[in-house]
Amino acid sequence: MELDTIAAISTALGEGAIAIVRVSGENAVEKVNRVFKGKDLTQVPSHTIHYGHIVDSETNRVIEEVMVSVLRAPRTFTREDIVEINCHGGLVSVNKVLQLVLAEGVRLAEPGEFTKRAFLNGRIDLSQAEAVMDLIRAKTDRAMNVAINQMEGRLSKLIGRLRQELLETLAHVEVNIDYPEYDDVEEMTHHILIEKATKVRDEIRKLLETSKQGKILREGIATAIIGRPNVGKSSLLNSLVQEKKAIVTDIAGTTRDVIEEYVNVRGVPLRLIDTAGIRETEDIVEQIGVERSKEMMQKADLVLLVLNYNEQLTSEDEELFAAVQGKDFIVIINKMDLPRNIDLSRVKELAGNEKIITTALIEEKGIDELEQAIADLFFEGSLEAGDMTYVSNARHIGLLTQAERTIADAIDAIGDGMPIDMVQIDLTRTWEILGEITGDTVHESLIDQLFSQFCLGK
Repeated sequence: MELDTIAAISTALGEGAIAIVRVSGENAVEKVNRVFKGKDLTQVPSHTIHYGHIVDSETNRVIEEVMVSVLRAPRTFTREDIVEINCHGGLVSVNKVLQLVLAEGVRLAEPGEFTKRAFLNGRIDLSQAEAVMDLIRAKTDRAMNVAINQMEGRLSKLIGRLRQELLETLAHVEVNIDYPEYDDVEEMTHHILIEKATKVRDEIRKLLETSKQGKILREGIATAIIGRPNVGKSSLLNSLVQEKKAIVTDIAGTTRDVIEEYVNVRGVPLRLIDTAGIRETEDIVEQIGVERSKEMMQKADLVLLVLNYNEQLTSEDEELFAAVQGKDFIVIINKMDLPRNIDLSRVKELAGNEKIITTALIEEKGIDELEQAIADLFFEGSLEAGDMTYVSNARHIGLLTQAERTIADAIDAIGDGMPIDMVQIDLTRTWEILGEITGDTVHESLIDQLFSQFCLGK
């Protein structure tokens, strides 16, 4: 019985210079060779590329002019034989090539299956596999660097080191419980236990401290632009996006619905939401827009509250200040090119410790200061992705939170003078949870570790 071989189009659908059909599996080379007219692919060296044609074997008709890469296991992404067929970048031709390959008994790959095989074959661990998708979805250079570091195993190595420390601690516990008669085995005292457990807990907490920023890098910040009608919300969106995405007029209520756009601000990915101006109105459509604006404001991670430099504060402005209390927000006083009528002292009083930026968006003034304020708010202005190991994946954050809780339970139990074998339960659970991050939790390795470190049969 032949082993399963899979294939899929690995490039984005649409017109382009090239498109690639990737085939992976023990019989990948033989399967592609049946539809390839050129060199005998089964005889060529690994990691070479060859010119030829894809031919329909039934009609003997040439389908595509191609370059075919042959990569032999184990030095491939999946650790299986891989063939990549480089076609012209058209929808019809690349799909026809794929169909011919599938007709040779190759199965269409499931979403993410190449990366899944890399994990199953030990090429990467689970956290590295997840980083592949993070890299594809990265919206800023910082997000890309975080994903690359994770793909290279930065998080995996740190998790592995923590698990190793726990494993060594647990091995000592096992020895003291099961072989108390050995005098040359270091006695695992409560003092040593709490020292080692506290060290691991502190490392876990450091990782969790990066999770807010890591999650921001991965998913972006939901940023609501709010304010009364005609204060410059759509102008702000257009200035940050550097495109005219929103209609800008002097007529109040022009924006009737929520407009969303992604933008990179000093390495911070923002999901900008330009909301309808919030005011009392008899217009049914505008009322719906106002209600949606209020909903988005509540869900936002960051609020940009826009005021008019040329107008006095209104009760609606003050209500908006009240609505954003408890959230991260920046006050933007727009239209500073016009005469000042706003009470700045009152704005400062309402804003409290939050940042206040003055702008003239029509003249593109104040945007740099606003972008820097956003960067300062979330990254303190200078933090780079290479400075530390970020945790951005929600699954990892959840597991680390569980691990922190279980090791805290162990530390509490030690402090309360609980028996060592009871403490061992929480330490073992912490070790297992950390292993779930990399997909490497195997109970038998605890036994292997014990016998490899201690010569118990001597």
